[in-house]
Amino acid sequence: MARLPDAVIGDAYRNSIAWKTLTSLVDIENRMAGQDGERDGAQCIASTFEEVGLRDVAVEEFEVPGWWRESSALGLPEQERSYVQQHQVLSLPGTPKGDQSAELVDVGHGTPAEFETADLDGAIAMASSKTPETHDRWIHRKEKYEAAVEAGAVGFVFRNHVEGCLPPTGGIHQENGPGDIPAVGVSRELGHRLVRHCEGKPLRATLSVDCRNEKTASRNVSGVLGPDTEQRLLVSAHHDAHDIAEGAEDNGAGSALVCEVARLLSQIEDDLTVGVEFVTFGAEEIGLRGSAHMADTRPLDDIKAIINLDAIGGSRTLAVGTHGFDELTSAFEAVSESLETPIEVDDEIVPHSDHWPFVKNGVPGLMAHSASDSDDRGWGHTHADTLDKLDKRDFRDLAVLVASGVAELARDKREPQHVDAKTIEERAKAQGLDIS
Repeated sequence: MARLPDAVIGDAYRNSIAWKTLTSLVDIENRMAGQDGERDGAQCIASTFEEVGLRDVAVEEFEVPGWWRESSALGLPEQERSYVQQHQVLSLPGTPKGDQSAELVDVGHGTPAEFETADLDGAIAMASSKTPETHDRWIHRKEKYEAAVEAGAVGFVFRNHVEGCLPPTGGIHQENGPGDIPAVGVSRELGHRLVRHCEGKPLRATLSVDCRNEKTASRNVSGVLGPDTEQRLLVSAHHDAHDIAEGAEDNGAGSALVCEVARLLSQIEDDLTVGVEFVTFGAEEIGLRGSAHMADTRPLDDIKAIINLDAIGGSRTLAVGTHGFDELTSAFEAVSESLETPIEVDDEIVPHSDHWPFVKNGVPGLMAHSASDSDDRGWGHTHADTLDKLDKRDFRDLAVLVASGVAELARDKREPQHVDAKTIEERAKAQGLDIS
């Protein structure tokens, strides 16, 4: 039966170790990759791993292109206005520093068709965070940024479509350093004003970004339970967060849930036939760098599958994207049936979290998150990603579901098959994604 023993499920609703870990993480406040708070967050996870009984707990450092926020401003010279407050405008991590003065051109939702028809050469491009319902897939922020660069833009403005004076943040790094053009996020309210002033006649704008781009160190934290087998199942999340908020849902909750799944499975360790490695990655928000480091330095054949938790905790309804790996789909469908609890399962390709460096190379993997009826990422990547948005009851429900799925996969009867990278490319292409 694809469920934990009743005593373990009951314990999930009585114990508060994981919630205490979550509160410790959010109280650090700034866990930006490569900065002091991220180091403290990694140590917090390592301490909890030891407390819940994992063995071989380790913290591994690796180099990343760090980024430190300074000031940013967006001005409208003809109106003698400049927007500098953090509830109006924020620089995007990975942006280079710089000053630009050019026409501001709105490209709507930033779909490929809208970019094709816009004249952006020498302009500052502006695009919404929203993807229209008519488009065949969600368009990531970095896709819109890169489309602006390719079209010859000299700056990029990413306007939130969620109200509340919440400019969005999010990394736009290149592989080994900052992006090509200065970039900021602006609130829905300021974005609405800018769109209105763009209509009818050209609008001159100035964009100013001050920041630091320097090499620094990030960290992965890992620990193991279960038998010492050649293959291991990975259960992961990322402990870094953007510097503007507590990083509660993205992704303190995921990191704390990794600790809780470890604690629950430690109570049935003798029933597991495959070793389980629990890991929280650093530097996810600036290019999946912690997970890429592990994928580059570990034999991928030794990884049975990766179960990655991200943007989880906003609701008690679990959703998993299984990337076309049928055994992962059937495992969580079995958990849903056994616990008589709905789990939204789909096989879509999701290339924007820490499972991806493994999945793109054919390792079976899924992304677990909280389901939402919204068409946006909620409070994530804004000032409002704070602990008050989460509910301890949801947290406990999610822990039971994820732990049950991991336990189901940590047994010999479930053998998800590795594929080659070309197969993943073909699955992505079928969904309109070019990952080559």
